[in-house]
Amino acid sequence: MTPINIRTALIICAVAFVITAAIGPSVIRYLRKMKFGQKILEIGPKWHMNKQNIPTMGGFMFIIGIAVAVVAGNLLLGGLAVPSLAVLGLAAAYGAVGLVDDYAKIKKKENAGLSPKQKLVLQILVAAVFILVLFLQSDGLPVIWIPFTDIAIPLPWPLYIIFAAFVIVGADNAVNLTDGIDGLAAGVTLPVALFFVAVGIVRQDAGVMIFAAALAGGLAAFLIYNFNPAKVFMGDTGSLFLGGAIAGLAFACDMPLILLLVGLIYIIETLSVILQVTYFKISGGKRLFKMAPIHHHFEMCGWGEKKIVLIFSGITALLCLLAYFVALAPVL
Repeated sequence: MTPINIRTALIICAVAFVITAAIGPSVIRYLRKMKFGQKILEIGPKWHMNKQNIPTMGGFMFIIGIAVAVVAGNLLLGGLAVPSLAVLGLAAAYGAVGLVDDYAKIKKKENAGLSPKQKLVLQILVAAVFILVLFLQSDGLPVIWIPFTDIAIPLPWPLYIIFAAFVIVGADNAVNLTDGIDGLAAGVTLPVALFFVAVGIVRQDAGVMIFAAALAGGLAAFLIYNFNPAKVFMGDTGSLFLGGAIAGLAFACDMPLILLLVGLIYIIETLSVILQVTYFKISGGKRLFKMAPIHHHFEMCGWGEKKIVLIFSGITALLCLLAYFVALAPVL
């Protein structure tokens, strides 16, 4: 297999970027033609009503770009990097769940597609298939590395399966919650993808590098159309794909707990919703935040969408830089 270096990563990234950017206008025109427009919740931010009917399901454009780049990356390196295809399969399966959800919303003409129970069952089933692939590829007990330490804990497979399913489904829903304003989910996920590119290069892990580089390129191109003011939204098709992609990469390089660091924004977004709902119930209708997820709270505090995206993405970039030295210190 060809050596894994920055040059090969840039080529794969460029393939995903060019394809995603090139098909963007056609995808947007098609979504408009099919009247696949975003519906805004009545209980959602009133200032978002001007986003009503902006094309959604735009995640298709970077999914296609990433898929082509992953195939191209395997051909470029002259071998079959199974993890890159496994992560692509996981992400694509979650993207399919999102597609069903988006289509249901459009058909109902409201921002409510699959029920939470239906979505959760599908997410667990997808996670189970991915974990089965991990099991078939393994040659022993799985190991969980603890960030900031040199401790690696082997887990019996039954316990690992429960842990992996919880992390994968949790990450998928967390990224989905982060997709609430123009460019936020893509902007926050881009530095996370670059972090995994670095992991793949330093560890000479072709599978991780190929998919992460393709993911970075696809997201960078998607931001051309999704950064405020957005011309298209990724929809659940895109956000669930991204959640699966990030979780898959973390497990592919055996460091799922690193998501606590690089995915801190996703976690904060999720916790803000949990805390808001819990406090609302126990306090008899009082609110902890002006609105949840927390990016809406900052909007109501007067922050513009661009400011929120740049700050949240900047924080993630710094956390990814810290994670780079934490995760790769033994290698470096």
